[in-house]
Amino acid sequence: MENNLENLQKEICLKYGMEFQRSDLSLKVGVSLSVKDNQQPIHALRHPKDEHTTGWYIWAGEYSEDEDFFKPLHTVHLDEWCPIIMPYLGLPAGTRVLIAEDGKYVDVWTDPTLLEI
Repeated sequence: MENNLENLQKEICLKYGMEFQRSDLSLKVGVSLSVKDNQQPIHALRHPKDEHTTGWYIWAGEYSEDEDFFKPLHTVHLDEWCPIIMPYLGLPAGTRVLIAEDGKYVDVWTDPTLLEI
């Protein structure tokens, strides 16, 4: 699965003219429970990765400032929670993704504020 997924992620990066930045499946993402409930639209943003996380934060539906809104999840399990986001996880830090209508609408853009410390 990993090689096919990485190839698909590289294709997505090429499509959007962005550099591929691998998301190690053993690292964690921050994900809202609404993602598992198949709510839409799906939002994702990537901060710089560190030794424990890929830098990705993913939520569905409405965003919340609640402290426990994002739950840590190993990236490999995201395939069960939200397989539609997996091809986009190779996009680099500083990227945002919006997926709606079960993937019929996708927007990918850069947000330099995600790179600020």
